[in-house]
Amino acid sequence: MTVISLFQKVDVAEKIKTAPDAGYQIGVIIGSFIPFVVLILIAYWMYNRAKKRDENGY
Repeated sequence: MTVISLFQKVDVAEKIKTAPDAGYQIGVIIGSFIPFVVLILIAYWMYNRAKKRDENGY
């Protein structure tokens, strides 16, 4: 069930249009950026690990 929820398409514009107040709008925008930020952090962590491994000769 969790795999299906990862591939569901979310219409951010529709959620913002039907938002009850401005706080909900900010939450939707932040929530839409969180997956990208997590992916960037994981990529940076992997890059640093590979760089350190290369410098140490492993």
